[in-house]
Amino acid sequence: MESLAVEELKELIVADRARMMGVVRQEILSGIRNPEQFEKLRVFLRSFVDVPTDTSDFEAAAQMSNQCRGKGITVSIVDALICATASLRGWPIFTTDTDFEHLARVLPIKLHAPRA
Repeated sequence: MESLAVEELKELIVADRARMMGVVRQEILSGIRNPEQFEKLRVFLRSFVDVPTDTSDFEAAAQMSNQCRGKGITVSIVDALICATASLRGWPIFTTDTDFEHLARVLPIKLHAPRA
């Protein structure tokens, strides 16, 4: 399954359909203890320009967080911001994190469906 996700991501990158937020960059790089691996990934990720976020993204993230909380679903601040930013732009979210499947039941987000 992981190799299918990697291949799908490669295709999205080649087609210039992949976007990245600064908080996603931080999440990806956080926890990499090997300095050489960190540097290699940091350099690779530099090819992605961070999607700018503004006040409306943060406000929508707060609304989404409150909406989830009202349904008994816990959502991290980062995940709420990802959902809001993608939703406001009409972008699907490419993720292997199953938390987003739960969020998609409550929030107006689309998840990227890999081609079979």
